[in-house]
Amino acid sequence: MVSSNMAASVLKRCATAAVKVKSLSPSLSARRWLLSAAYTDSKMWEAREKDPQNLAVLANTMDRTYDRNLPVSSLIMSRFVDNISSREEIDQAEYYLYKFRHSPNCWYLRDWTIHGWIRQCLKHGARDKALHTLKNKIQYGIFPDDFTFNLLMDSFIKDADFKSACSVVEEVMLQEAFDLPSTQILSLYALGSYLATRPQLAVSEERALGASLLICGQKQDNTIGLSAQLLGNAFLGKVENLKGIHAVFKGMPLFWGRGYLGRALAIMERVAAASSDVKLSKDTLGYVNDLLHDLPLTSESDSSGEESGGEEDKKENTVDEDDQAEAAKLPEYVKKFKELSSQLESQGKVESTSFQDLVTALAQQNLAAAETPDLEQYESQVQAWEAEKRQLIQREKEMREKAEQEKQERLAAMAAAQQV
Repeated sequence: MVSSNMAASVLKRCATAAVKVKSLSPSLSARRWLLSAAYTDSKMWEAREKDPQNLAVLANTMDRTYDRNLPVSSLIMSRFVDNISSREEIDQAEYYLYKFRHSPNCWYLRDWTIHGWIRQCLKHGARDKALHTLKNKIQYGIFPDDFTFNLLMDSFIKDADFKSACSVVEEVMLQEAFDLPSTQILSLYALGSYLATRPQLAVSEERALGASLLICGQKQDNTIGLSAQLLGNAFLGKVENLKGIHAVFKGMPLFWGRGYLGRALAIMERVAAASSDVKLSKDTLGYVNDLLHDLPLTSESDSSGEESGGEEDKKENTVDEDDQAEAAKLPEYVKKFKELSSQLESQGKVESTSFQDLVTALAQQNLAAAETPDLEQYESQVQAWEAEKRQLIQREKEMREKAEQEKQERLAAMAAAQQV
């Protein structure tokens, strides 16, 4: 019934049927656009060979196919997404993406369909849908490539929605997709801008931010990268202290060993011992100081389930003896942090420029150069997608012709049998 109503909605819909680039400055602005117009321009994407389709017909075809418990072709899903023309049709496409993900062909959602879905959401003012399907990727099969991540992240940054931009960064982190320098720069910029607002964070949010800062920071062997690693380890160390190590690495691409606060201090020791001019930002050290002082000096386990909603939560948040032993090191960590902070200060290795201004300068200096190889790779990727799509269309045509031929042969055989 739901699917038939959806098809009817599409039928009803079908029947009735430059961005100015702003210069960066270290200070916050109401609107910001980091990627160039050339990077975000959709002309190359829109120039692909068109395949006009009636969404009502496609919806009806998918509904009938699902009703017969047969797999829907990835080409049909691709055509549906490519022919979206309104915000209402975004909602309808979301439904069919979900259906496709829970069908026998779930592994065959094409990369160009995922890219097209994000572009359509941005085009029709549905970033909320793009982010929803991304964060619920297991249910929708939305696993974007780096270029697509950049487009969505930049869109949120443009409107100074740094919290949503950091939600995209979290998904990049979970996919371990910090390969492109452009993605690293955008991610660090989003993280730095969001932290500059001093948000009130739940433990789960501190965990996500910590992992994002740590893994992205490891791609930059400089003041920015080490400052990000320091703060990332500190966030994760706070979660470890409160919830135990299992609450840190469960579902995250993180090292499972205890001692994240110790690793944060190791970053400080590394900078203090370095012969280069690498430093740690002053506001990052201040953030870590606040995190350390937010923690109770005596470990209080969550294993009693005081904040848990059920038995499964209690099991996940159980703090064992090793966790308690690690938490008991907090006074030692606090003392060592003060000593290392003084040492860094005396060595002139505390950067007075804020972390946010450092990443803003990084974007100003390096992002334009990072865009060039991305655009070249994207052009090649679009061409490869088009070639693969043509092969699938040809195979689809051959299979239909073969099926029609076999049907005609069966009909002829039946007619001959009746004459006998």
